[in-house]
Amino acid sequence: MQIRVRFFASLRDGLGLSDRAVELPAGATVADVWAAASDGRERPPAILAARNMEYTDYGTPVADGDEVAFFPPVTGG
Repeated sequence: MQIRVRFFASLRDGLGLSDRAVELPAGATVADVWAAASDGRERPPAILAARNMEYTDYGTPVADGDEVAFFPPVTGG
């Protein structure tokens, strides 16, 4: 199945990309998406994930055509 992945803010800068598509087997989770899209890099602490524009955890299954986004915590001031 194909998943669209988006990276925001410092993740985009650190990984050197803002989006990509990854191919994953059925039964994959958000954690698997991170591993495939980041080329196996360790996930920084406190990175948030969203599946189809809704916050989710890393154990959430993904489906063909989903969009998964990763971003650092949002702060304001």
